Amino acid sequence: MWQQFLEDAGEWAVGKMWIPRALLLAILVYIEILKFHDNSRWTIFYGITLAFHEMGHLLTGWTGQFICALMGSVFQVAVPIAVIIIFYRQPDYFGMSVGGFWWSYSLFELAAYGGDARAQDLPLVGFASQEDLQHDWHYILGRMHMLSLDTTFAFFIRVSAVAAGCASLAFAVWLLLRMARSSRS
Repeated sequence: MWQQFLEDAGEWAVGKMWIPRALLLAILVYIEILKFHDNSRWTIFYGITLAFHEMGHLLTGWTGQFICALMGSVFQVAVPIAVIIIFYRQPDYFGMSVGGFWWSYSLFELAAYGGDARAQDLPLVGFASQEDLQHDWHYILGRMHMLSLDTTFAFFIRVSAVAAGCASLAFAVWLLLRMARSSRS
């Protein structure tokens, strides 16, 4: 199955323009480096991811406090995965790698939020008044009696973010090399 995927991706790359994609990749790698050094650093993806996080709360507000608090983070991670799947079905394999970078950025932001559960230093955004806003991960981990593990939880999410970013970079570079080779021949 993996071999078939790589064969399909390699065939897709033949004849595609690699220079504009390489420039986009440079920007994505730059953002990845920023996120690696500061999980909560603002980028264009930060605003988009926050919007989907809040949408998760809005769409699941009827489910109860615990599920609603959890679904903000679920949505912010699930939407980039859905983008990867959409690009796979089109097919646009380089688009999949862009979605993978977005997934990585989303995981970095989730690590920052989850790791802030005890300290609650991050500014909160929401549809309630400022004093009624709830820190999702303080509530979730507190209800699960795991609040003391917030930074451990954040560490593992951050490792996942780095892995997603590295995998996206490797796949994008592989595709770009295929594109460049096919343009020379």
